[in-house]
Amino acid sequence: ARLTLSASLLAILLGMVVGVALALSNRTDWRPLTALIRLYVSFVRGTPLFIQILVVFYILPAVGLDIPRFEAGVLALSLNSGAYVSEMIRGGLSAVPAGQLSAARALGMSRLLVWRRVILPQVFVLILPPLTMEFTGLLKASSLLMVIGVVELTRTAQQIVSTTFRPTEIWLTVG
Repeated sequence: ARLTLSASLLAILLGMVVGVALALSNRTDWRPLTALIRLYVSFVRGTPLFIQILVVFYILPAVGLDIPRFEAGVLALSLNSGAYVSEMIRGGLSAVPAGQLSAARALGMSRLLVWRRVILPQVFVLILPPLTMEFTGLLKASSLLMVIGVVELTRTAQQIVSTTFRPTEIWLTVG
């Protein structure tokens, strides 16, 4: 359980960082960057997380990036979550009235201060429900890490069931 929670919490934190970075970078006027971000988000949201975990664990070492099992799993979960979070933030940004930015700039706030104190707090309030669902899904998806050999809660339960032959109690406890 400790490994599952730590993998999920790390993936949530890194996913938030990736999501915010993607969402803010997507607002630039430089078309190649926005096209690349849209391609990444579309690809990640369109492929199963299971495949993404396998790609991070098996393909990255083939190009010279040898990542341990746990870190590869957290990276795959984070990159997946980041794509979804960036879309949530994009939607939240479109819901904030444009007058908020104008009013803050009229008060003499710097661009960074406007984003930090005015825009982003409103966005995070708006996206809190879908963000909660994303994090819940991420916790459940952490069981997929057993496919690359991470012995987390689901894999441990599988091992216990195979030795005790008491699946009901074990799986209810895991659930």
